[in-house]
Amino acid sequence: MRLIERYIFRRAAGGFVLTLGALVGVVWVTQALRQMNIVTAKGAALLIFLKITLLALPFLMIVVAPFALLIALVQTLSALNAESELVVLNASGASRFVVLRPLMVLAVLVATAMALLSTTVSPAALRTLREELTRVNVDLVANIVQPGRFVALEGGLTFHIRDRAGDGSLGGLFIDDRRDPEIAFTYIAEKAAIVEMFGKTLLVMQDGVIQRRANKDGSLSLIDFQSYAFDLSNLTSQSTAPTFRPSERPTEELWARLAAAGDDDRNPRETGRFRAELHDRLSQPLLPLAFALVAFLALGDPRTTRQGRGMAVVGTIVAAAVLRGGHFAASSAAATSFAGVPALYAVSLVAVIGGLFVVVTDRTVSVPRPLEWLGERVAELWTAVTRRFGGGGVA
Repeated sequence: MRLIERYIFRRAAGGFVLTLGALVGVVWVTQALRQMNIVTAKGAALLIFLKITLLALPFLMIVVAPFALLIALVQTLSALNAESELVVLNASGASRFVVLRPLMVLAVLVATAMALLSTTVSPAALRTLREELTRVNVDLVANIVQPGRFVALEGGLTFHIRDRAGDGSLGGLFIDDRRDPEIAFTYIAEKAAIVEMFGKTLLVMQDGVIQRRANKDGSLSLIDFQSYAFDLSNLTSQSTAPTFRPSERPTEELWARLAAAGDDDRNPRETGRFRAELHDRLSQPLLPLAFALVAFLALGDPRTTRQGRGMAVVGTIVAAAVLRGGHFAASSAAATSFAGVPALYAVSLVAVIGGLFVVVTDRTVSVPRPLEWLGERVAELWTAVTRRFGGGGVA
């Protein structure tokens, strides 16, 4: 690329990275808040909570990357126009490809990253996420033993804890075990922790006492201990195998599932879900290319402030929303009928091919006159309001 093209690429790439980080951060926070019950209600350690929420980042990046690219390109092209750089390029006789080429290079890089994420990284991360959630959900202490509550598990076995520390350790543990009809045990410990050791789940108690009482004659004995392990293996669920959704399965498995279905498909609904997920992964990388061309066609040519550039920005956002909505609708249709599969690719390809045709034939996309007039009136109203309430009367 030439110097000016590298300059445009750096500006657009920098804006994309910043926008992507901001969007992913906002979406991640909302998802993290939804999973906060893993810490508050289920008592998982903070590191497990962070691991679970971070595993969703590849999927979130796939969702927001096209829009981050769109925002970055709109900002870059608007800044180039405001600083008269587009005017200078146009006056020097430079081709429109001088501006389009670095934008498309960035779009291709984003599309390549999205292809890698959607076909490999995201399914693996979501699969691991499902396994972690299943492990947390079947954990005895995380689901049943809650601070301040007496919880009866098996017949004659009662747990109580005073509090739970941030690292998952338990404080003020009380266990009443009356499962043996002849002897009742009561365990009291200052601290305790769940550990996996020797293929078993153990509750390791520290600084406590064991009270042993014979039910036949009522004799009582006490044993002080510094450390004692209570076996929880027979209390934890053994059916910990998670059920994976299509989005959590490897791409190769989706291909194999569709190939195995063939003409003798005994579960068309499940096959449709696999089909929609597979082609959604393969068609997602086309969106950045379509968004880049839409942004360039609307804002890539020099315009004055009187030529409806504000409406061009609005039109770009609306067009991108229509493209994304069409892609989502086609994905839903693909789950019920194979006819929806071509539409998944056509939504973006029509925009890409149409956009390239407009550029190659040196055509321009202009805002319709009624919308341009409306944009001018809105801009004038906004200017009047800001002057009236923005301290315009200060000398």
